[in-house]
Order: sequence, then structure tokens, then C-alpha cells
Amino acid sequence: MAAQRLDKIIASTGRWSRREVKDLVRQGRVTVDGVPARSAEEKADPEQAVIAVNGEKLNWRRYTWVMLNKPAGYLSATEDGRGATVLDLLPQDLQRQGLFPVGRLDKDTEGLLLLTNEGGLAHELLSPKKHVDKEYYVRVTGRLTEADSAAFAEGLHLDDGLICQPAELRILTAGEESEARVILREGKFHQIKRMLAYLGKPVLNLERVRMGNLLLDPALERGAYRLLTKEEWQALAKLTEETRKPRNFNKKESDFLLKKEKTSCNPTK
Repeated sequence: MAAQRLDKIIASTGRWSRREVKDLVRQGRVTVDGVPARSAEEKADPEQAVIAVNGEKLNWRRYTWVMLNKPAGYLSATEDGRGATVLDLLPQDLQRQGLFPVGRLDKDTEGLLLLTNEGGLAHELLSPKKHVDKEYYVRVTGRLTEADSAAFAEGLHLDDGLICQPAELRILTAGEESEARVILREGKFHQIKRMLAYLGKPVLNLERVRMGNLLLDPALERGAYRLLTKEEWQALAKLTEETRKPRNFNKKESDFLLKKEKTSCNPTK
């Protein structure tokens, strides 16, 4: 990897600002391969050099991927004046790393949500051309039937003009309230709720449990998070057949990706 300035490398962890890094270097509290850094502008390869702050080895990652078990009541956005966002559930050091949600979950929808600062792979996961499955647990009012499953499999054309591609509705229980698994390869605005409402089975509860080959970690309580393992990141990259060098997206671009998924189909290293 190309060498980068120390202040950029250290600040990218979210623990210190660039101004704070300059003070740390001036005080002799930053070392590179055991040698005190002479300047915050000094360059090093973060993948090869051993960089330490206050004697503690720097935990540097090129990209950060977070698995969050999203609770209801939080917006899938980086910032929003209407209420708390999913970033508010993360500690400050992660909030400062430029993370954004990979797609959207409605405010009252719970479950698996990925956050990252790797724009290239995030875009691949959301691209309808990649056909990445999204699986949900849903509870509805009313009795789900095989006719409903057949309608999902055929693809629905809703009264409001929304055309939904074929999807899977796997009935788990059927009664006054029913439970099912829904598998989509697209992610239009409120799609599952709109599809089931069209069939006369309004949604009571919706939770995403899988994205591609990544399952929601059952050990994560609602509102909790963890970093993806290297193996999980590699599995996601393989899923999308990512062969190009990942491209970083700035905030404006990442906001565009969120809006795109809202209106159209759809590792830690």
C-alpha cells in the first residue's frame, strides 16, 4: 500500500483528530517501528509499519465493516433532523470513520444492518445486477395462504403502480396472525409492507435476518453491534464477485446510494 501521512493514518481510527495527532507527535508519544516520529507529516505504510501511540500498537483498518442489530425507532441515515440515526448507536471512534448504512431499513424495521466506509463493495451489494438476497422475518395480521406465496413467486403489480419482481414467501405459521420468511432480490421503498398490504395482510413486525451469505449474529442483542470478521468480509466480496479495486465514496455519494435504494430495485481488514 502507498505510504500515507501519520496524521491521516492515526486520525482515520477515529480516536484522535489531526490536530491532536500533531500534539502527540510533538510530545514524542508516537513511534514508527519503535522510533519516535519526527513530524505528523512523516509518511508510513500503515499495512507494514508498526505504529504506536502512547506505547499501544495502532489498530488500523483500511476499511471498517460493522454489523448492527438495528432496533425500531432509528433512521438508516448518517444524519437526519427528524430523529436519532443508527450511527447514534455506535461509539464516537466509529462515528468518526465516515461510516454509512449499506441500504435502508425503515424506522420501525429491526434486524441486520451493515455500516461501512468502503463505498465500492457497498455499491456492489446494493446493485440489482448482483441479485443479493435479503431475507426477512415478518409477522402479519390475517392468515397467510399458499395463494399468497404463489402471488409473491409470480411477482406483484400493486395498485399504486409498483411492479415487484418475483420473491419468496415461506409461511411459518398461519392463523389470526401469521409468520413467514420473505426473500427479496430488490429493495424498493416499504416494499414488503406494500406487498403484504396489497394481499390484505398488514405487517405487524418486520426484521431482516440475512443479507446475501451473512446472517444476523444471534449473540447480538437489539441495538448492539460488532465488527465483521475478515472471513465475513471476504465472503461478502466473493458474493458480489468483486474484482475491481474498491472505490471510496464521499458523503454525497453515499447519501446518493441510500436514496437510490429507497426509490429503485434493489471486514475488518
